[in-house]
This record gives sequence, structure tokens and C-alpha cells, in this order.
Amino acid sequence: MDITNAIQTLREGQKPTWPAESDSLEFAQSLDNSDQIQKTFRSEFVVPTKAQLKRKTLNDDDQTAAQASSPEEESIYFCGNSLGLQPKAVGEHLNAYLKTWGSIAVGGHFTQLEDSPITAYQDMAADCARKMAPIVGASPSEVVAMNTLTINLHLMMAAFYKPTAQKHRIMCEWRPFPSDWYAIESQMEWHGLDPKTSILPVQPDDGCLMTTSHICSLIDQHAHELALILLPAIQYYSGQLLDIQTITKHAHSHGITIGWDCAHAAGNVELRLHDWDVDFACWCTYKYMNAGAGAVAGAFVHSRHGDNGSNVGLKGWYGHEKATRFLMDNKFVPTKGAQGFQCSNPSVVDLTCLSGALSVFEKTEMRRLRDKALMLTAYAELLLAGVAERNQVGGRDPFEIITPRDARWRGTQLSVLLQDELMDSVSEGLVEGGVVCDKRKPGIIRVAPVPLYNTFEDVWRFMRVLEGGLRVEARTP
Repeated sequence: MDITNAIQTLREGQKPTWPAESDSLEFAQSLDNSDQIQKTFRSEFVVPTKAQLKRKTLNDDDQTAAQASSPEEESIYFCGNSLGLQPKAVGEHLNAYLKTWGSIAVGGHFTQLEDSPITAYQDMAADCARKMAPIVGASPSEVVAMNTLTINLHLMMAAFYKPTAQKHRIMCEWRPFPSDWYAIESQMEWHGLDPKTSILPVQPDDGCLMTTSHICSLIDQHAHELALILLPAIQYYSGQLLDIQTITKHAHSHGITIGWDCAHAAGNVELRLHDWDVDFACWCTYKYMNAGAGAVAGAFVHSRHGDNGSNVGLKGWYGHEKATRFLMDNKFVPTKGAQGFQCSNPSVVDLTCLSGALSVFEKTEMRRLRDKALMLTAYAELLLAGVAERNQVGGRDPFEIITPRDARWRGTQLSVLLQDELMDSVSEGLVEGGVVCDKRKPGIIRVAPVPLYNTFEDVWRFMRVLEGGLRVEARTP
């Protein structure tokens, strides 16, 4: 198979031609071993074994539990859209932090040890911003590592949501993640507005999907009352990737500020936040960036806004420029760029984890990871079609994929909607088979093969487990 041609075909929105032997372990392994595609960084991550997934105590035999003598003993981890696997570099970075803290103590704020992978504490947020910038398509000065996703959404809306009697509505998606909904709702209540009348949800107009034309049409209809648009770069439930560039340009044609929740997009798909003229964006780093549960989040503020030094919204000590921060004179001088939006002294432990996780991304680039992701999801889609055909009940497929079939408009996720009666047995089968993937009611299994650490063999093995669960259900009286 010509993988380079297949990737280009997917980038053009078409389906590649698969060979007859595609549904075989040997073919999956041949894709993993191909020089035409990004090789896995799996060895740089801690991949749980099936035995470890059942762990009840920290005091078991780690040496035994951690060793998987064959791929069959490793778990199949397709849950990077909820929590990425642990990069081994995170432990190395944390050890460096503990040694720094334990030796030079407060001096760690201003001193970097010669052989340390981490910078001086006060420079760590900027260093993480530098590492994240190419992942989201921005300059380092437009990126900041701070807080968590919901807090950053609040900070961005404090700066950019300026409702008036006429223009007070915020456009959001039909099924927003609670972080977005609660932030929008409470911001409106803070301004004395009624969310029931001031929120404008975009309803799907194609199954579970929101088309670009529909979104732009709504902007046209409500431009006179929209104060802000806040949409997901990737909708978490369906896995749909929105056309950020087109929608942003259309919003700006009406003079409307637009921000993007990139929680499911950062580290997943290619982003060009600066070139697309996005006003602001927020994301978490514990999903595709693998920085650990509840890790410090990221935010983008376009240089049009961040360099003027006047629109930081809520002020804080770490938003003050570094050169005079420790004068303690209470005369706020904002740092130019996104880092002027900082409030609190950031957690060095969190930044250390993020720095370690981002060090893996420095060994590749988003375009290469995207190429592999396109192939992984296309291969999964192909095999899922075979599983569905072989397990029809009464002429009906046991599931459907609600994620866009055009690979250009999805990330590293396929959302599989099961028939209602199948969810329990399939879920049990996946757990028993050592598969970790996200399940969302009603009936959705979100399958996310992450190109950094997942393989085509993982995809092939997943299908065997899934099909086993479907056949158990078929045999149930």
C-alpha cells in the first residue's frame, strides 16, 4: 500500500484504497513498521498492562506487573481524549524538580541547575508556552500556561465579553461540555443577564453535526445581538472538527469577537490560531498533551489583543512584567502578550509535568502526527465497517459512526453509537479484554487511537475485543 498517497487522499477528503488483506494482524504490523509514516513513541510512555488495570493497591510487585512479555498482555488504551498516558519524561522532570527544591530551595526560582531538564521556576510558564506554541500554531508570546480550562475561560470572558443592552448574547454549541456551559452561564449571571435569553445554542443540522453553513447563517441572523462566540474546535461527543478558519473569518466580518475551546484539538489536530486570526482560545493539557490529571492548562491570545498591554481583564501579580515584578510597588505593568493575562504564581509541580510531556512533542511535529492520526482513524473506520457487517441483527448494523466520515473534519476519535441494548455487554467485553475507552450515554463509545503511543496493531486488536462483545450479546436469549 502506498501510504503517502493514502494520506494525501485523506487530506483531500477522499477514501484511500485498502488492499484485500487489510483485516489481518500482519497488515496492521506492516503499517506500524512502514517508513512512510511517523513511528510510534510508545516506548516513551508508561502503557498499563491488563493486570495493572485491575490494581487495587500500590504495594503489588511493580517489577512483575509492569513487564508485558507480549502485546497481548498490554492494555489497549484508546482514552487519550480523556486522559493521556504518562510520558516517562514526566517522572524524570519531577525528579529534577524535587532535587532542585531539596538542594537550593528558594534559589530554584532564579537558578537552573546545569544538567537539569527544567528551567528556573519563574521561567517555567514561558518555557512551556514556547513548547506549546508550535502545537497550536502561534508565537510563544501569544501562549500562556496557567490555571485550568474553566478558569481560563472565565479570564478570557472577563477580558472579551463586554455585553450591552443590544449586543449581549453568546453563541455556543448545542451540547457544550459543562466547563463551557457553566462558565458562560455564570458570566451572564454576573452581568445581570438571563442565560435562557442570552445564550444562543447552535443546534445540529446534520444528525449530530453542525455544518459550517448553518453556523455562518446563524451568525448572519443574530449578528446585531451577538457580543461573543465561543465554540469547540472539536465537539467532544461527536468528534467533529469545526472549520475554525472559515467561521472565525465570518464572525469578524460582522465585528464579533470569537474564541475557541481547543480542549479536544490541542495536540490532536493541526492548528494555526494566529494565521486564522482567532481572538482567543483555551485548552487543557491532560488529554492529547499527556501532562497528567488536572494538569495546568493553556490559553492563546492573538497578538492584536495581547500586545497592547491594556486588555488583560483581571489583573494579577504574575501578569506583571518580569523585570519589575519583585519591586512590589503595586503599579501594574502588564507583560506583553498572553502572559499578561496571568494572575497567580503558577504551580511549579504542574508546570514540571507539562514540560516533561511537551518534551515528547519536540521530537516530532504536528503535521507528521496528523498524518498518522488520519491513517489510524481511517483504518479503524475500515475495520469497524467489517465488524458491523458481520454482526448485523435483523438486517441492522449493531452500531453507527456519528463522527464525520470525511477525515478532514474529525480528530483522533471515532464516536460509535451502539444500539441501546448492546451498551452493557459491549462495555463489559471491552473491560474484560483490557480495553480502555470512554463511554458516554446514551450508547456512545468514543474510540481515540492517539498517534504518539497507539499503533495499528492496537486498532486491529481492539476490533477483535469489540466483536467478541457483540457476539456475546447476540447469543444472549
